[in-house]
Amino acid sequence: MKVAAIIAEYNPLHNGHEFQIKRAKQLTGADYIIVVMSGNFTQRGVPAVIDKYERTRMALNAGADLVIELPLYYSCSSAEYFASGAINLLNSLNIVDYLVFGSECGDIKILTDIANVLIYQKDEISSEIHSLVKEGISYPIARVRAVEKAIPNSYKHVESMNYPNNILGFEYIRALKQFNSKIIPVTNLRIGSGYHDRMMDNPICSALAIRSSLEETHDLERIRSQVPFHVYKILEENYEKTFPVLNSDISSILKYKLLLDEPGGYEDYVDISSDFSNKIIKNLSKYESYSQFCDLLKSKDITYVRVARNLLHILLNIKKESMAKYKQEGYVFYARMLGFKKSSGDLLSNIKSQATIPIISKLADARNQLSPIGMEMLETDIQAAHIYDTIVSEKFNKPTVSEFSREIVIL
Repeated sequence: MKVAAIIAEYNPLHNGHEFQIKRAKQLTGADYIIVVMSGNFTQRGVPAVIDKYERTRMALNAGADLVIELPLYYSCSSAEYFASGAINLLNSLNIVDYLVFGSECGDIKILTDIANVLIYQKDEISSEIHSLVKEGISYPIARVRAVEKAIPNSYKHVESMNYPNNILGFEYIRALKQFNSKIIPVTNLRIGSGYHDRMMDNPICSALAIRSSLEETHDLERIRSQVPFHVYKILEENYEKTFPVLNSDISSILKYKLLLDEPGGYEDYVDISSDFSNKIIKNLSKYESYSQFCDLLKSKDITYVRVARNLLHILLNIKKESMAKYKQEGYVFYARMLGFKKSSGDLLSNIKSQATIPIISKLADARNQLSPIGMEMLETDIQAAHIYDTIVSEKFNKPTVSEFSREIVIL
């Protein structure tokens, strides 16, 4: 049995994602595809446009055999921790042969070279970045320059570091190497529009373009050609019932949380420095909306996406102390299944016999399966799901649904 894995958000799943799942099977000869997918909040610091159960249904219809949720602490983190959490989860299944991911460069050697520099010249890279940031250069540019200095004749490497899927790619490879994983990384060239491209003039546009179109035009029909037919049907069935959830929909609840925590500051949350905490406090009276506040807080030293992610850390109680504890104790302590195909029985049997962490299929049984630290991490996932459900309930005037009553998706 050959098993390939994909790490994804599918926010929402579009034509390029379906192509990637099919391409993963072609490149590896895999019998089964496992997807590790973000839950209801994503790495860009925003709520998913549609909930994780419907996105799981999309993934299974597109060719995945099993979908597992990436715990919140990693799904909403920087590329380094997003990758580390996902790779540790896949390692713990003890059955994955390949990790397949798209990249703008399509060159595994370039991405591996960058990963090697970040691992084996870590101290030199960190020192160089620190010096450049002190000179007023932004962190992303400083890291590119540090790698450029470390790799002779590195034009292609430097160019590659300017693209988001490449960044995730070398972080995946770095994590595989650091954790001595036997999983083989395989990359395929990303096709269609770029990750940040908001244009809808390509048959394979970005998920950002789809979300932007929904937010700006409120016209579901406009995205019909950009997603597989089965995805469009799911979106159509849920339109203005539980979907779309937009960035602006977290504005009120985020302001409430910022006001609640203001007296003690925000330094306890992941990635938030004392300077940034003070900046939030100083500008809180100017808060109008989530996006407006992100724009207000961004600077040369901290990008819009990082600001958004930091604010999401506050909203969802993602604490430095807990992150440090999870890293020390092994990163991931369970694999929570969101959905699977009935035809994947052999895959599920092998995972259950080989995995080194508990496999959660029924949330009500989790407390009997998990260690205290595992239960603590899972409770954060559950709380985030309830916050998301509250946002959906308020926006669409729907009854709230407990995460404990949600059923695993089976196709």
